[in-house]
Amino acid sequence: MLEVADFSKKQIIVYMPPKGDKISYRNDNIIISDSDGKIKYQITCYRIFALIVVGDCSVTTGIIRRARKFGFSICFMTYSFRLYSVIGAGLEGNFYLHEKQYSYTGTEIASFLMINKIKNQRETLNMIRRKNPYIKEGIGMLDGYLETLIGGCNLDRNTILGIEGSASKVYFARMFAELGWKGRKPRVKPDYINSLLDIGYTVLFEFIDCLLNVFGFDVYKGVYHTCFYMRKSLVCDIMEPFRPIVDWRIKKGIALQQFKKEDFFELNGQWQLEYKKSSEYISVFMNDILENKDYVFRYVRDYYRSFMKGKDPLHYKMFLLAKRELEPLEEENNDRC
Repeated sequence: MLEVADFSKKQIIVYMPPKGDKISYRNDNIIISDSDGKIKYQITCYRIFALIVVGDCSVTTGIIRRARKFGFSICFMTYSFRLYSVIGAGLEGNFYLHEKQYSYTGTEIASFLMINKIKNQRETLNMIRRKNPYIKEGIGMLDGYLETLIGGCNLDRNTILGIEGSASKVYFARMFAELGWKGRKPRVKPDYINSLLDIGYTVLFEFIDCLLNVFGFDVYKGVYHTCFYMRKSLVCDIMEPFRPIVDWRIKKGIALQQFKKEDFFELNGQWQLEYKKSSEYISVFMNDILENKDYVFRYVRDYYRSFMKGKDPLHYKMFLLAKRELEPLEEENNDRC
């Protein structure tokens, strides 16, 4: 099984090819060349964790064989950052893991994931301006939601869903207050902030999708998000505690002029990013996610180990954004039912 020391040496390549580019191999190296055959980029297969291709290009069958041989995934995305295919090297034969996934019907893990998410939302607000009364009020409200989740016994999914929704309204209203925030509407994209969130969350989603595939999970079988056709519910579950990484980058990126409203255009009521800016924006989000990649990897690895052993979620490891560390929930929940 892949360990942290091995994973930390790996690279994730995000490539947005111009028309006519080709991805091939030579002596166990991945070669990216233009339509004239000129080499633009080269890397050894031993260093690749995932190759994410945004757009259209030619990929040889030799690349697919090497993805299997060296254990890296090739993720294909549209220009709008929608994943449509993955060629990977996960632990596909891990039937025991799948059996445990399909037989799990509890809500304890869902509650744990939401506790972790709201804790990180709380700390993100805490990084903005602690003395601001509006921010302080929001932090207090999030603390109340945390107490309900931590103190609750066998909360049903609808209750957890309601708490998450209420916490998110409090959080986002304060996170982007000065930008005229009107609500989180991912499908509608009524403003460029919602469009930015979708881009950042998509990059995070694909990264976690790759990790879960490496460990052999059926990514369509979640523990919190409901399962329906073609939705990778488990990826949606596991990415929840890490969403504030994207939120904080947007907050900083707008302040630093990395993200600008004029880089977006409105089409049929939806705000979309200019294509020529896509590579630049993806790189900003990817850099932040890669800074935390070891923590994300350890989180997924520890989730896998805890789930396989049937541990109580009190013993699962929690990612704490403020500390950049993994800690169990157990220490502060000894009196939980």
